[in-house]
Amino acid sequence: MLSKISLKRASAALCCLAATACTNPYATGGNYASPIGGAPVLENPSLYTPALTCLSLEMAMKGRGPATVTVGKILDYTGKDDLETGKRLTQGAALMAMSALGKAKIPQVERFDTSVTELELKWADNKLIGDPASDKGYRPILAGQIEGSDYHIIGGITEMNYNIRSNNVELLFDAFSGSGRTYVMNIGVDLRLVNSRTLKVVDTVSYQKQVIGREIRAGVFEFFGNKVFDLGLGERSLEPIQLAVRSVIERGVFELMRDLHKLPRNTCGDVLGHSDAQMEDASAIRTGS
Repeated sequence: MLSKISLKRASAALCCLAATACTNPYATGGNYASPIGGAPVLENPSLYTPALTCLSLEMAMKGRGPATVTVGKILDYTGKDDLETGKRLTQGAALMAMSALGKAKIPQVERFDTSVTELELKWADNKLIGDPASDKGYRPILAGQIEGSDYHIIGGITEMNYNIRSNNVELLFDAFSGSGRTYVMNIGVDLRLVNSRTLKVVDTVSYQKQVIGREIRAGVFEFFGNKVFDLGLGERSLEPIQLAVRSVIERGVFELMRDLHKLPRNTCGDVLGHSDAQMEDASAIRTGS
């Protein structure tokens, strides 16, 4: 004989399975089903976005004219691939660095994708692009019309270390079982600032950020004669890996731009969450002083 509790558990499980199969096989209004979600589009800041904003204000207050900077290749050198999903880390690190410069109000020139510019220059050279403001009726090509950069940022994502540390807890009591696991991994980025005229490496930074993951599972099982009924509930969560990459890059860009524009070592230290002494110690390690 099945207990009332067992029947209730089985009924609940069947209801859950039935709910997942409620998809209309006939299209209504152009859709078979209404999509879930509806979250609004928001800005995408990291922990260090306020520091970049603070940096732009500090440069303006101290009258430091920002240098023109561009971004080259910031590639993924970790070699971490997944058989099903491909690359584990973002391939858009350079775009994140450009956004970081924009948040700090640093003037930029495009060097990452010049395909449109090169095509238009070719067409203009063949007098194929019209220009009503020109006496000749086509766009002229003028010497020196493309602005150059003073410095450029290049580098790469150099570390992705799985499971630096993990722990696991399991519990089994009567018909209840549960387990929990946490693990820590990290992401590392190396960037360098190069003088575009002399190709001299002006500065380098190397930063890493740890990422934590968590898994919790709880289940109730009961025997029905020679059958086993198992109902499990679980949760998995992982701090966004790509957001961790953005955070490390924004911190690196902040350090490079702060030192490039000769701002004090403790600039925006309160926004970064570090004391002045910690900022000075970290800077002394970087500069070897």
